[in-house]
Amino acid sequence: MQEITIKKFSIGKGKPLAVMSGPCVIEGEEHSLRAAESLVKIFEGRSVNFIFKSSYDKANRSSISSFRGPGLEEGLRILEKVKKEFGVPVVSDIHTPEEATAAGQVCDILQIPAFLCRQTDLIIAAAQTGKVISVKKGQFMAPWDMKNVVDKIRSAGNPNIILTDRGTTFGYNNLVSDMRTIPIMQGFGVPVCFDATHSVQLPGGQGDSSGGQREFIPILAKSAIAAGANCLFIESHPDPAKAKSDAASVMDFKDLPGLLNVLEKLYQIVQTH
Repeated sequence: MQEITIKKFSIGKGKPLAVMSGPCVIEGEEHSLRAAESLVKIFEGRSVNFIFKSSYDKANRSSISSFRGPGLEEGLRILEKVKKEFGVPVVSDIHTPEEATAAGQVCDILQIPAFLCRQTDLIIAAAQTGKVISVKKGQFMAPWDMKNVVDKIRSAGNPNIILTDRGTTFGYNNLVSDMRTIPIMQGFGVPVCFDATHSVQLPGGQGDSSGGQREFIPILAKSAIAAGANCLFIESHPDPAKAKSDAASVMDFKDLPGLLNVLEKLYQIVQTH
């Protein structure tokens, strides 16, 4: 398996668990800095590497009236400030080849959203930045079909790939997680991340927004670690009820330490056996 290096740590087989976490969307500079500060404290002293996640633009929203974020320029400025103040790597999703170039100057990881995982021009542009590329498996994709995505990134000379499972469409407004996806995608020689928060979404389940079943986040996160995942994606918020995006599926900051306590131990058992 290819090891992926991000700042001072690596993601891959035998490496410490990495967790991408933060508010789904950037809700302002002060909010992002306070969130990052809280998360740094939550992850401090753990054998878990922390990556701050927040999106400068949520282009895929159910309603035209949904909050999308501050936009590319302002969002990247805020993410760069988070990096400098707290010394943590950052990840945000991109939507166009042009965004890839700009985001690649700030973000340590460029995330390809699930709905865009087959967009060749976007994937190639992201790969050409040389940054780590985290691609979410489309809800409509079989895990073995993600091999084509890996080949596209490698064709641009970039071996720094993470594949992320975020559930598979299961009828209308529902997702199901098949943990076989994790070893299948690891078979392409890349680390695999599991998105425990988007996997509990009920897409479009509230008419003009997506619903979610937050109570199942710990169950799926533990299942993914047991299945051998190298990384977890857990969006979190200091006050989920007031979150401007994915309010029904983000994890409350106060519940994160308890889950991390379990995940640390479980990950060590799985990796040593």
